[in-house]
Amino acid sequence: MQAIEVKHIIESQITEATVITAGEGCNFEVTVISDVFNGLLPVKRQQLVYQCVNPQIADGSIHALTIKAYTPAQWQKLQD
Repeated sequence: MQAIEVKHIIESQITEATVITAGEGCNFEVTVISDVFNGLLPVKRQQLVYQCVNPQIADGSIHALTIKAYTPAQWQKLQD
């Protein structure tokens, strides 16, 4: 699996998300920025992202996934 494939999977299921991916093989890091995370605790944000890729985790296409999930406002603060 390629990082671009992971990006497309997440973007297709979390509307209006910006997804930044890195990694190769079966180990990936993703940063997901979306308004859908507003008001959610970090663990709930990660669960939303994991739901997108559960089939790939189950079949072994993804072995390790590091998730960073931000609202657009949080992401903007990190960029400043």
